[in-house]
Amino acid sequence: MKFESSRAKAIEKLNEFIEKNLSEYSKLRNFDFGPKKRSNVSCLSPHITHGIISEQEIIKKSLSKFSFSKNEKFIQEILWRTYWKGWLELRPNVWSDYLVELNKVKSEFKNNQNYLAAIDGKTSIECFNSWIDELKENNYLHNHTRMWFASIWIFTLELPWQLGAELFMKHLYDGDAASNTLGWRWVAGVQTQGKHYLASEWNIKKFTNNRFNNIKLNENAPPKISEKIYSIIKQNFNNPQNIEDKNLLIFENNLSFETSDFQNNKFKKIFLVSNKNENRSIKLNKKVVKFKSLLISDQEQRLKNNSIDCELIDMSEIKNIDGQTIGLYPTIGENLDYLNSNNIKLDFLYRKLDQCSWQYCNKGFFNFKNYIPKIISTFI
Repeated sequence: MKFESSRAKAIEKLNEFIEKNLSEYSKLRNFDFGPKKRSNVSCLSPHITHGIISEQEIIKKSLSKFSFSKNEKFIQEILWRTYWKGWLELRPNVWSDYLVELNKVKSEFKNNQNYLAAIDGKTSIECFNSWIDELKENNYLHNHTRMWFASIWIFTLELPWQLGAELFMKHLYDGDAASNTLGWRWVAGVQTQGKHYLASEWNIKKFTNNRFNNIKLNENAPPKISEKIYSIIKQNFNNPQNIEDKNLLIFENNLSFETSDFQNNKFKKIFLVSNKNENRSIKLNKKVVKFKSLLISDQEQRLKNNSIDCELIDMSEIKNIDGQTIGLYPTIGENLDYLNSNNIKLDFLYRKLDQCSWQYCNKGFFNFKNYIPKIISTFI
């Protein structure tokens, strides 16, 4: 598997998937045929996470090929990340509490032999060990495999879900605070209280085409329990007025300014913000850091090709920018944490897709998906 660090290559991958493999997506999407055979899924998530291509672009292109009814499952999967982000925006303490819990269990488990064996891929479970190697080598796992992995980690290896979520964030090219944290919470049974996901031997064998043996799992474990209840905190996602002739900050999640809602606004200067590992609560793998850096550089080059004044800066340099500054909203996670912890006050610009979608993230995804036709009608 290879993930190219450019918008041009992402568009190529999108076009190829739409033309050759989208028609079979709903039937084949749950199969993990191995890292050398990924044509049944789009593998676009690392580019979507960084805004190299947008959900709107992908959905528009898919609908130009097939009807909504034939595309519905694919569109739902594309908008899962949008939903998770909106859900977390309405309950921001879930992320901050996760980081507190993570620090606690890291201290408790740093010398735990089961934990050390798990992160080294030296357990008694063949498929799990293979997925550890794949995660570290390719910085990607099939979505179904992520669910199996998390379930085995939590219920068979009996390790804290917080440490598993950290492992994914360290290594995944498409890791983001919302999808990763809430996905692990869901598998554990604390996202939807009492509803967990239990991996089973028959399911893994079926959807991996019997690639693995020695799959002895705890298939009867009860869900994890959390006494914390997170009420919705009402948020304002309105854009400020008079944004022209100000400096614009672009963070690592919005790296395609030329296709954004704000491409026609005239900004004084655009600053592309890099967030180094020393600023992060979860230290990223070197390959993930490099991937982000190359994507930012690709955006820088595209801006310069369009004669747009831009500069690449470190997160710590924001406070040194002269003049009024606004930012494309970085969403809850490490970038926003840095701004808040350093008391850097900014007005943010929100994408139309997020403004429209996040109002429907107050309940579960099955409620959200009822609004998908209405959401996509705003930009199709």
